[in-house]
Amino acid sequence: MRKLAAAVLILLLAGCWKVGPDYQKPIIDTPKKWRFAEKDARDLSNTQWWGQLGDPVLNRLVGQALKGNYDLKIAVASVDSFMGAYGSTRSHLFPQIAGFGDYERRQASGQMTNIQGISIGGGEFDYARLGPQMNWELDIWGQLRRANEAAFADMLSQEAVQRGVILTLVSNVATTYIQLRTFDKSLEITRNVVDTLTEGLRIARLRFEEGYTSELEVTQADSELQRRSAQIPLFEKNIAETEHALSILLGRNPGAIQRGLTLDELNIPSVPAGLPSDLLIRRPDIALAEQQMIAANARIGVARGNYFPKISLTGDVGQMGTQMATLMTPGANFWTLGANLAMPIFTAGRIAGQVQSAEAQQRGALANYQRSIISAFREFENSLIGTIKTKEQRDSQAKRVAAVGTYFKLSKIRYDEGYTDYLTYLDSVRQLFDAQIDLTQAQSDTFIASIGLYRAMGGGWIVKTEETTPVPKPQEPVYFP
Repeated sequence: MRKLAAAVLILLLAGCWKVGPDYQKPIIDTPKKWRFAEKDARDLSNTQWWGQLGDPVLNRLVGQALKGNYDLKIAVASVDSFMGAYGSTRSHLFPQIAGFGDYERRQASGQMTNIQGISIGGGEFDYARLGPQMNWELDIWGQLRRANEAAFADMLSQEAVQRGVILTLVSNVATTYIQLRTFDKSLEITRNVVDTLTEGLRIARLRFEEGYTSELEVTQADSELQRRSAQIPLFEKNIAETEHALSILLGRNPGAIQRGLTLDELNIPSVPAGLPSDLLIRRPDIALAEQQMIAANARIGVARGNYFPKISLTGDVGQMGTQMATLMTPGANFWTLGANLAMPIFTAGRIAGQVQSAEAQQRGALANYQRSIISAFREFENSLIGTIKTKEQRDSQAKRVAAVGTYFKLSKIRYDEGYTDYLTYLDSVRQLFDAQIDLTQAQSDTFIASIGLYRAMGGGWIVKTEETTPVPKPQEPVYFP
């Protein structure tokens, strides 16, 4: 007994070593210079940025989405599932104890006088056992600990997926809301120009009836009116479909959406001109890629562990007798303690293939991690450029609207006084309408570009937002030497 205990102790101490490579974080080639102060950028990236738009209705919609969106609920359930899988894998580090109970009616030959030390004589007899039994695979080579590392990384990868869902969800809610307010404003502009053209058609008919103009002017006015009127149902359709899309994001049936500030009243979020690299690599997609790389690295050790022998301790203790009535008597006690060893001798390349596959997956995970990082830098820089350029475009469109507005006023005055023809006035109406629609779209593009920039940043606000959702929190793994 002492020799067995001493041998187990030596094996456990030897188990401090783990087969397979230890994970080492790759060196990342990150940009060395940024055009923005690090503290300011860090503060902005950690802010719940949608609040900067200043619309209480949008804030409520984001809150409703975080509570009701079904994609997020699926992601939370997936994290919980992987937490359970991690707990199951981790359990293999511990002894597995189970209860057992046997009862048999046997016929023994006259040559058998005892079974497992119990005198039975010959003939029929009862055989019964009751008690717990134990099996414990010793993790001498660290294979089980590598499997535990992989399972823990898988769990954290799902947590990264969940945070990615939150990031995408909030961005989509804000973007869809901006699109809804854009269609609202476009519909308002279209109705205003239809009212203007309707009045112009009335005047054109009066002028024709009085003989001041030809029927051509009436036809031109009516044609332009019908053209613009046909756009009203299109915008109404877009509004309804956008409301339905936003309703689905909120996790409710399609329906009307409450409005808040108009597109002109919304504030554009602050825009950083650069970010420290360590902030960008906190993005959920990068965290996911890194955890996948950690899991793949650990699975190399799991595969290589199959080359080594597996040693398990077994034992049971309990009551045994030839009659049920004698099971709970002092003389019916028994115990056993032993060890099992199993090792591969010939596998025809099975283990080598598993190792090769694990190593290839690790290389692929590393490449995916590196690709995710440079893609994040590209996405951020593209979003930054897009935000700056859409603002410039919006400003240019605003100047265009001002210029065309003056053209419209002057042409209307001259038309009313008979100094210019109807075609010139109609041209000013067309240009003003087109300029207003283009400005509305430029405003929308500016907001959407800003939202895309914050989405590209990721940021610490995701962790803060998780506090408002029923997100399970993973526990650190416990490793046994």
